[in-house]
Amino acid sequence: MNSMSNNKRVGHLIQLRDVTRSYVTDAGDFRAIDSLSLQLEAGSFVAVVGRSGSGKSTLVNLIAGLDRPTSGEIWVGGVAVHSMSENALALWRGRHVGVVFQFFQLLPTLTVLENVMLPMDFCGTYAAKESKERALRLLELVEIREQAHKLPTALSGGQQQRAAIARALANDPALIVADEPTGNLDAHTAETVLNLLGQLASEGRTVLMVTHEREVSSRVDEVVSLLDGKLSSGAQRATEVRL
Repeated sequence: MNSMSNNKRVGHLIQLRDVTRSYVTDAGDFRAIDSLSLQLEAGSFVAVVGRSGSGKSTLVNLIAGLDRPTSGEIWVGGVAVHSMSENALALWRGRHVGVVFQFFQLLPTLTVLENVMLPMDFCGTYAAKESKERALRLLELVEIREQAHKLPTALSGGQQQRAAIARALANDPALIVADEPTGNLDAHTAETVLNLLGQLASEGRTVLMVTHEREVSSRVDEVVSLLDGKLSSGAQRATEVRL
């Protein structure tokens, strides 16, 4: 797999300061994230692990600006994510964060190529001709260029996830957030996707992945372990983790 860029990013810091995310339920307030403080540095492949309900997805959604903290501060690359307007947040996320979902979230009425071009069109980062050429190069990077003009439903699950990763890379973001990216894939395809995410980290991007994979510690640089919305006692470097 050839790199789209050899640009090694440094200094991209993520800081959470006393962050809480609460939800109102019939049983009362539920704290998905509970007064969590964490500092993460650029350049590594990090796994967020923990049992179901531990707050893993909530944590990465907060960092990516897909969710809002009830209280506390979230800083990504010097940007106060917690205080941005919805419009500013959407534009910032489109340019600086690539998101990979467990269920792919490709638009079914657009071709694979059009799905990858969409973030570039939304943010206006490239002219139309440039965005098409870049999308094709990204599909080549993830080894599915031949699927460019097909609808997502014509692709296998693994191919759809590769397309989702290509889309996440569209605007050359410093941060890739992947929520259970191998959850719906067979073992062989999951291994391929993990290798691809690891390659992206080795090229200088920050990759933050939620996973249930049992042997993930041997595949990533760092593991952040959560329990009931807090860093668990087994978290590696609980207050300062390389990201």
